Amino acid sequence: MAFFRVALLQLSSGKSLADNLKIGLSACRKAKEFGADLALFPEMWSTGYTFPERVEDLKKLAISAEGEFVAAFGKIASELHMAIGITLLESYEPLPRNTLVLFDRNGVKKLTYAKVHTCDFGEERNLTPGEDFYVTELDTASGPVQLGAMICYDREFPESARILMLKGAEIVLVPNACPMEINRLSQLRARAFENMMGIATCNYPEGTPDCNGHSSAFDGVAYLPDLPDSRDTCILEAGEQEGIYLAEFDLDQLRAYRKAEVHGNAYRHPRKYSLLTEEIIREPFIRSDYRS
Repeated sequence: MAFFRVALLQLSSGKSLADNLKIGLSACRKAKEFGADLALFPEMWSTGYTFPERVEDLKKLAISAEGEFVAAFGKIASELHMAIGITLLESYEPLPRNTLVLFDRNGVKKLTYAKVHTCDFGEERNLTPGEDFYVTELDTASGPVQLGAMICYDREFPESARILMLKGAEIVLVPNACPMEINRLSQLRARAFENMMGIATCNYPEGTPDCNGHSSAFDGVAYLPDLPDSRDTCILEAGEQEGIYLAEFDLDQLRAYRKAEVHGNAYRHPRKYSLLTEEIIREPFIRSDYRS
């Protein structure tokens, strides 16, 4: 049987880049002890999702995706023989990016993804959005798995997960930094269900500003032949406290389900969706007294 185990590192960040490097490397070692194939950090781990008011100060916090901090996680990925998804505020022009870098278990960089749907109604208006969604084949002890990524607010747009599904993603990694309440968790459940894919989300714990833990994993398998009714696709939901939480995805089950069921790409009518790709400028449905 083929299983893919993702360790969700629901951790509090330190006060500096050096602190976060130390905390992060230690957490990766613990994740390996737990039997993880991959360790995933919450959003923008290099800064603990910190946003200075001044753009100049934001740029000073940004680091290179080719620099020592990120490279240290590539090195330990090779040492532990475990894939690692490390997140950072990435140096970029004209403004920094909110980025995930994925190393495989040999320490090879497999994917660099920058958040496409930046929260431009708030602090992230000073970031450069990413341009596309990517899928890569990750070598694991159970064989290859097709892995994609989106970050936090990307979850709000069904198109994010749909594009990843169309590109072949089986599991999607979602670094996060926001309150994970019933509606946001329901969005993740829906993205997994409608695309027949696994989704693993890692959030910061309670105590981090505007975060509350509840890292989660949904396997996307709603029906099984031996069950009379649908099943709960949530295979893990953490509490609020800090910790490392292991989500186990049954890849054989997922792949058999994708071959047999009707969701995902089976009965789409893309020619009827042209409005989705038209550049229509409308007033956003936003009021200043609403919380995003």
